[in-house]
Amino acid sequence: MNTKVYLKAISIICFGIIISLVSNASAGDDSWGKIKAKGEIVVGFCAQYPPFEYKNEKGEFEGFDVELGRALAKQLGIRITFKDAEWQGLIAGMGKGDYDMLITCMGKNDARSANVNFSDVYFNLTEVIVVRKDEQVIKEKSDLKGRTVGAQMATSSEVVLDEMADLVGETKKYNYTTEAFLDLKFKRIDAVVCGMAYAVVQIKKDPSFKIVGAPLNSTEIVMVMPKHADTLTEKINEALSAIKKDGTYKTIYDTWIKTD
Repeated sequence: MNTKVYLKAISIICFGIIISLVSNASAGDDSWGKIKAKGEIVVGFCAQYPPFEYKNEKGEFEGFDVELGRALAKQLGIRITFKDAEWQGLIAGMGKGDYDMLITCMGKNDARSANVNFSDVYFNLTEVIVVRKDEQVIKEKSDLKGRTVGAQMATSSEVVLDEMADLVGETKKYNYTTEAFLDLKFKRIDAVVCGMAYAVVQIKKDPSFKIVGAPLNSTEIVMVMPKHADTLTEKINEALSAIKKDGTYKTIYDTWIKTD
């Protein structure tokens, strides 16, 4: 057989195998079909991170992610149920089937090591440095030399802090950012690295804190679904695109995130 003809034949066979594998994978993915059949999507999150998700005085879930989830469910014509859980166990819980997906201010870096699907980016989270209002020395990142700085574990804030490990004196990790702020308030640490939106909420509640320096980075925030839940991921992205086009997303953003 002519070499060129042989190579062309091999290419056609390989292409056919790839198409077959893709088709079979898509055909075997019933992630959206199952949710549509039950008419409900179960969303996992950690209600410890205002303004994205938290419990109000009545014990009801509120926040940007809550309203976003409700808007997506409405667009898809299904009910939505939120389940509160520990942050560190959310991806494992989804893997066990406790949730259909996660909407919990999770950055791509937070979940990249896990075998999961990402939605399109729905928010860009900027990390900042927060100190006590009476702090006069720490004015930017370079002033953290020899200081103790805290951040929440398993978050983009921890990643940023780890990247600054050679610059700071000591890093301290917390289960929740609220714990870090408490230690900061009582001078057990010198600064906290956290998301800008969270910092603004805390400062509005307690003006004894302030943000210093330039933003440290920007993290792409996504919704997370099980690996190979491609039809569900596609539907979520379609719904996200639709609520951005009709103004619903902007209304939610202005309500929960926008700051003066």
